[in-house]
Amino acid sequence: MSTPTGDNAFLHALELNVRTELTLAETGQPWEEAVRVPIDEWLSDPADDQRYEVGLRSLLGAVEALEDGSSRGDDPSPGEVPESVITAAHLLNWSGPGTEKEGW
Repeated sequence: MSTPTGDNAFLHALELNVRTELTLAETGQPWEEAVRVPIDEWLSDPADDQRYEVGLRSLLGAVEALEDGSSRGDDPSPGEVPESVITAAHLLNWSGPGTEKEGW
């Protein structure tokens, strides 16, 4: 097995970190047991723990998709992406409906 280089090395390290965190999250106290403990004894909110695990699974899926895409090299260049496609970069600059203020 060869050592990944450049972006692949970063993605590989990120994937390992996310998998480790996901394993820790999965081996924690089950939600059903956690909610039976009095709230003042909680180390963390069971609902937050569930959201964290879902976020880790989403991040893992994104990393895997990036790794697959970077190895294929078939991602379109920015000039080839249709204008109708909304990316994360678009969302960062979007203020949302009803947020426009006159005179600002």
